[in-house]
Amino acid sequence: MEYVSKDLTKTREALRALLPAQDILCTALTDGAGRQACCFFADAVTDKDLLGEQVLRPLLAYRGAAEGALLTAALPVPEVRVANALSVLAEEVLAGNPVLLLEGMAEGVIAGTKKVPARAVAEPPTDVATKGPREGFTEDVKTNTALVRKRLKTGELEIEFLTVGKRSRTAVAVCSLKGISAAGVKERIVQTLSAVSIDTVPDASFLARLLSDRKHALLKQLGTTEKPDIFCAKLAEGRVGVLTDGSPVALTAPYLVVEDLQSAEDYFVPAARATFTRLLRLFALLFAVYLPAFYVASQLYKLQLLPVKLALTIAGSIRDLPLSPSMEMLLVLLLLEILNEASIRMPKYVGMALSVVGALVLGETAVSAGFVSTPAIIIVALSGIGLYTVPNLIEQTSVLRLVMLLAAGSIGTYGILLLTALSLMRLLSAESFGVPVAAPFAPFVRQDLKDALLKSDLYALGMRPRCIGSPNKRRMK
Repeated sequence: MEYVSKDLTKTREALRALLPAQDILCTALTDGAGRQACCFFADAVTDKDLLGEQVLRPLLAYRGAAEGALLTAALPVPEVRVANALSVLAEEVLAGNPVLLLEGMAEGVIAGTKKVPARAVAEPPTDVATKGPREGFTEDVKTNTALVRKRLKTGELEIEFLTVGKRSRTAVAVCSLKGISAAGVKERIVQTLSAVSIDTVPDASFLARLLSDRKHALLKQLGTTEKPDIFCAKLAEGRVGVLTDGSPVALTAPYLVVEDLQSAEDYFVPAARATFTRLLRLFALLFAVYLPAFYVASQLYKLQLLPVKLALTIAGSIRDLPLSPSMEMLLVLLLLEILNEASIRMPKYVGMALSVVGALVLGETAVSAGFVSTPAIIIVALSGIGLYTVPNLIEQTSVLRLVMLLAAGSIGTYGILLLTALSLMRLLSAESFGVPVAAPFAPFVRQDLKDALLKSDLYALGMRPRCIGSPNKRRMK
C-alpha cells in the first residue's frame, strides 16, 4: 500500500496514476505561506461552490505549519478528516470528496463537499396508500438515513455503514435499535456483507440474494419496502434494516410471509376494516393462483366440481375450440404475461394504446375466431387482478400459478393437491435468520395473532411480536 509523501510532486503523480480518468481534476495553487499545494476532485460529483468557498479560499490564506490536524482546523467544512493511504484518498475522490495535498505534509486532507445527483423525496409507486405518510425512499443512502432519523429521534438507533462491491464501492447502511433488535441478526448481516467479493452492487435485490440462506428458493427471505414509516415500524418490532445506495428499496430481516398481506394503510383505518382487507387480500391471492388450475382440472377430469348450469354454459362455449383446455389456458396466460411485460417496457403513451389493443383486438378477436373461449378470458383476467392485490408477491405467485396449471392439466385435482402439499412443506420449513417465515401460524404464537391476518385495536398491541425474538418484549404500557 502506498502512502502520502512529503514530496508533493511524487504524491501527485502517484495519486494521478490511481485516478487517470479525465473527469478527475487536479488544481494547483499556493497557500498563504508560499508552499505548493494541489486539490484533487471529481468534476461531476463535487460541489464546486463549497469547494471554492470553504476549502480553496481558506487554503490560500493558510499560514500555519504543514500538518494535517492544523489544516483541518483552518477549514470551515463540517466534515473534514485526514488520511495517509493513497488508496483511501483515491476512494474519497471518486465518492465526490475533494482531497488537499500540501508540500511538506505527509497526509491528505479530505473535505466533505460532495454533491451527488439525487431524486427528490416523493411517494413510491409500489407502496401507494390513500391514508398515512406519503414519503418514500430515494436512491441516495444519506437521504434515506435522514428519513429514518426523522422518525426515530433516539440515540438507540444505530446505523453502521459498510462498503460492498470491489468496483462499485456501494455504501450500505445497516440499521437497528439497540436493545430492541433481535439478537445476532445485525452481526450476521454485517459479517456476510463484509465477506462478499463481488464487482458491483447496483440494487438491493443483489444483497437480498447474498443474504438468503436458500439461494434458489422461490420464496424470498427478506422483507422489502419503499416507505420510511414501514421501515421504522419494523425496526421498532425488533427487525434489522438494510439501506443500499442507488436503490429506493429497503430490506428488513427477519421476514414473515404475513407481512406482505399487510399494508401501511391498515394502521390508519379502524381495526375491523383492516382485518377485512387483509382477509380479502389472502382470498384474492388464493383465488388468483388456484382458479385457472381448477378450471382446467374440472374440464378434463372432474366436471362435477362445477354447478350444472355453469358446466353447461362452459361446455357450449368450448364445443368447437381446436385447443385442449390446458393448452387454451396456458396460451391465454402467456399472452397476459407478454402484454404485461410489453406495457411495462414500452413508453407510457404507447403502453396505453397497447392495453387497448390487447383487451379489444386480441381478446375479442380471438374469441370471435374460435381460438379461445370467453370463460378462459374471464378467468385469466380475474386471476391477473387478484395477483396485484399483493404486489410484493407477484413474482412468486405468478410462477406458482403457472406450475399449478401444468399440474392440473397433467393429473387433475390430484396434481393440485400434491403441489399444494409440496408448497406448504417448503413454506413451513423455510426460515429467515432463524425465524420461521410461516410464523405466527407455524409455529403457532397466540400473542402475535393480534396483528397477523386479524388486526386488533392499538391497546391490544402492547407487546412486540414474540416470533421476531426481540429482547425488549413490551412497547406500550
